[in-house]
Amino acid sequence: MKSDLFASEHLAQQATAPGMVLQNSKCVKYAVNGEMHARQGSMIAFRGNLQFERKSQGIGGVLKRAVTGEGLALMAVRGQGEAWFAHEAQNCFIVELETGDALTVNGRNVLCFDPSLGYEIRTVKGAGMAGGGLFNSVFTGTGRLALVCDGSPVVIPVGQHQPVYVDTDAVVGWSAHLSTSLHRSQSFGSMIRGGSGEAVQLMLQGEGFVVVRPSEHTPQPRQG
Repeated sequence: MKSDLFASEHLAQQATAPGMVLQNSKCVKYAVNGEMHARQGSMIAFRGNLQFERKSQGIGGVLKRAVTGEGLALMAVRGQGEAWFAHEAQNCFIVELETGDALTVNGRNVLCFDPSLGYEIRTVKGAGMAGGGLFNSVFTGTGRLALVCDGSPVVIPVGQHQPVYVDTDAVVGWSAHLSTSLHRSQSFGSMIRGGSGEAVQLMLQGEGFVVVRPSEHTPQPRQG
């Protein structure tokens, strides 16, 4: 991946460029010429001749909603025109993948992406039900992926001999070739006595990077 893979807000000036650009820190604009994919319900405006079609939740490479609730419902946007995407006023940022790249992303952080990217649901190895859920979305190929998170993302390099430990509720994504495992920083006894609350982290090892957000994910209460 490019060292400057996180696009800055100057991209908003490239209004006529094909594909996606940051309209501002909370919104992505996509010039559609054929097809693209986006999170269902994320379109806030469009113009031109565009059709929006809900993608099925079946197998065969389509991102499906996992039993943990961490999957992602997608829609295909087809035609020619421009569409704007946002999600709950969260900050948007763009990742540019090149041939050979692979990025593991929590489904709740995906906003939209180029159709040239391949994607599938994979288990988070060594993480059990942590790391944002049993399943994460893995993107490969060449193209751009727009993500959202609360606040500005923090990108932390991971070195071969310097593993990084991240809170499982704050992690957004990481280089897919990094190895993952759970790390316990507290004993069971200290947890009972009222420890720091940061008892379990996701440990990442290898060469790459991890993206975290400056806030923890707060699970929404179930309805009904």
